[in-house]
Amino acid sequence: MNKIHMDLTGAQWRKSTRSNSQANCVEVARNLPGVVAVRDSKNPNGPALVFTPPEWGAFLDGVADGDFEV
Repeated sequence: MNKIHMDLTGAQWRKSTRSNSQANCVEVARNLPGVVAVRDSKNPNGPALVFTPPEWGAFLDGVADGDFEV
């Protein structure tokens, strides 16, 4: 797996409104040009996963279709 370092300082991170005030959630930043970033809310200074918008859309479609088990 390749590691690419991106500057995410301008990212506007959001948690789902369904997460209430829980700390163990994922946060998503969609305001960055050409990428969607995802991180663990418990570790905001840790690594983030970065996807292209089509990759992120395919992931969301898979979740909605029930392709992933929890």
